[in-house]
Amino acid sequence: VTSRKVTTVLEIGVGKSTAVLSDALSKNKKLYEEFVLNNLRRSNPFECHSVDNNKVWIEKVKKEYKDLDNISYYYCKCNMSSINSRICTLFEGMPDICPDLIYIDGPDQFSPEGDVRGLSTRHPDRMPMSGDVITIEHFLTPGTLIVVDGRTANARFLKANLQRDWDYYHSQEFDQHFFELKETPLGVFNKRQVEFCLGKDWSS
Repeated sequence: VTSRKVTTVLEIGVGKSTAVLSDALSKNKKLYEEFVLNNLRRSNPFECHSVDNNKVWIEKVKKEYKDLDNISYYYCKCNMSSINSRICTLFEGMPDICPDLIYIDGPDQFSPEGDVRGLSTRHPDRMPMSGDVITIEHFLTPGTLIVVDGRTANARFLKANLQRDWDYYHSQEFDQHFFELKETPLGVFNKRQVEFCLGKDWSS
């Protein structure tokens, strides 16, 4: 968040990461708020929008980290669904934002409701399979970073189904997967954001 001068975060799965993201965005705000407000087109600057389908877990995080004033929490039902006939899970009521960083550490495999032709992630031999970012892929701007924490099968699902020009890296040391949208900027505002956040040589 800090090294990339991220302005808007979509977090899927609340937890300790929520507090870390909040702190990093607060640091960015202190350093870059004036530039971002005057030069970039960012409607949710220095905000983290955190989605979870577990009300108890959301309340636990709120109670443990009381002063996170740049976090918006969303309780969203999570259902078994499919994308292009490939079974996955999708949230209902996602925040209507344009993030430049998406952090995925949810949902767990057992809580999504329903099934698709009798199949679900709830079988103990299966694994979580979030598909939400696929549905918003074509709204994401060049320079966007997706971080998948663990969830290797889910990361491979995303890698197989995302359609745009993503650079992919798996850090085995930290068990994290990184997808960076490496495309030519869309226009003047996106170009200005990419150059500010990632450097003038990023898209060359």
